[in-house]
Amino acid sequence: MILLLGGSGYVGSAFRDLLARGGVEHRSVSRRECDYTRVEPLAALIRDAKATFLINAAGYTGKPNVDACERDKAACLAGNAVLPGVIREACERTSLPWGHVSSGCIYTGARDDGGGFTEDDPPNFSFRTDNCSFYSGTKALGEECLAGARDVFLWRLRIPFDHVDSPRNYLSKLQRYRRLLDARNSISHLGEFVAAAWACWERRVPFGTYNVTNTGSVTTREVVALIRQRLLPDHAFDFFESEEEFLRIAAQTPRSNCVMDNSKLRATGVPISEVHDAVERALAAWRSA
Repeated sequence: MILLLGGSGYVGSAFRDLLARGGVEHRSVSRRECDYTRVEPLAALIRDAKATFLINAAGYTGKPNVDACERDKAACLAGNAVLPGVIREACERTSLPWGHVSSGCIYTGARDDGGGFTEDDPPNFSFRTDNCSFYSGTKALGEECLAGARDVFLWRLRIPFDHVDSPRNYLSKLQRYRRLLDARNSISHLGEFVAAAWACWERRVPFGTYNVTNTGSVTTREVVALIRQRLLPDHAFDFFESEEEFLRIAAQTPRSNCVMDNSKLRATGVPISEVHDAVERALAAWRSA
């Protein structure tokens, strides 16, 4: 029995669909059924369900974007920093292995050598570096709450996208925003992300932190060129002249733009595709809302 927290969200729904397609016995747990923000009810649920693994896809991202987190800091802190510690305690009490959806948004830029950030690199876009959005700061705190935890995967997601038009889909956002910021990023195909995360458990790879991003990185202009090629040949995309202009005109808080290294994940044998290939496949199969 797999317990899934946050199964109604964008990422949680993808986990739910994956488990259902695979015929895996699972239970998507709502807050109405169990107040999993408290240790005792969650531990009781784990015992009663005879769970063998737990997936935490719950958290607070803010809608329509992370600017909303600046206005609801209490909920953001509770969902991203406090909740992982609660789940850790409940799982350790019941000796249950589990996986946590974390974020690559705790980084900005690239390593000094020009490469992507690895799982061993400390966050450089966090409250401790005093340069981050509130959302990124809470996600970094969430990872701190899990430092030294037993039998847990931390799966770092980064700017999710797939072939289905959605307000949470990066490819949809690029088509709808009036102006865009050109930046280089590592990003995660949502379907590949959940498949890779689940494969970590199925294959019993070593517990720990994994950057679950598609291999390589891509710029906003490169993605836009693929969108024009596949979907919107006549659409004129407009770009900000600089990040400074973007922050002055369109954003309330700094954004994480970063390159991540997924070598640790690939070394386990878990498959993940190259980022440009993943974007092209998503656009080729595009399904409008």
